[in-house]
Amino acid sequence: MLRWAYRRYRRPIYVTENGVADKEDRLRTRHLRGHLDEVYKAISLDGVPVRGYYYWTLMDNFEWSDGYKISFGLYRVDRETKRRTPTKAVPAYREIAEKNGLP
Repeated sequence: MLRWAYRRYRRPIYVTENGVADKEDRLRTRHLRGHLDEVYKAISLDGVPVRGYYYWTLMDNFEWSDGYKISFGLYRVDRETKRRTPTKAVPAYREIAEKNGLP
């Protein structure tokens, strides 16, 4: 998609709201790493000028089509207590951000 968008529009690209609904917290880390690996390939192999990447959302939030039933956030939010709990993807995302690259 990044390659196609750049070939078509010839503008720098910002990846926004990239994430996966993962209530059981089994897919998020793999999804994050896999997508960032593809971003890296688009930049390094094809010269696509990706200027930024933003994960879908920091915390679970309200989705207009599904309410609070789905979970996209890096942090779970308990609606009763407002307590925020990190998902399994948080350490992976932290490492990627600190190294400014994939491990």
